[in-house]
Amino acid sequence: MQKALNERIGVKMEDMTEEEKTKWVLNYCRAMSQEMAELTDSVPWKWWAKYQKFDEQNARVEVVDLFHFLISLAQVLGMSADDVFAAYVKKNEVNFKRQETGYAVKDHGDSKHI
Repeated sequence: MQKALNERIGVKMEDMTEEEKTKWVLNYCRAMSQEMAELTDSVPWKWWAKYQKFDEQNARVEVVDLFHFLISLAQVLGMSADDVFAAYVKKNEVNFKRQETGYAVKDHGDSKHI
């Protein structure tokens, strides 16, 4: 679905040059940063403002917007849904191992297999 939406918008993922990939990785990172700001604005984070309310419905929409851009980013990097899931499982194992060992020292090689 995201591929079809991206193509409808005019973003063609096939045969991107390294320069085009770099451009789109940055575009999607910037878009996700903006969506994170919009998600943040869905919760009453201004401790000095009494008018704010938690807008859970809008927060959910912003999370979905994040997924749209994250999926697009994965596609730019050549990752399928199965690739993302497999990498998630492996990284989750690494994160649990880090917690079990206290994560006192950064091991720069513990995620190289992902």
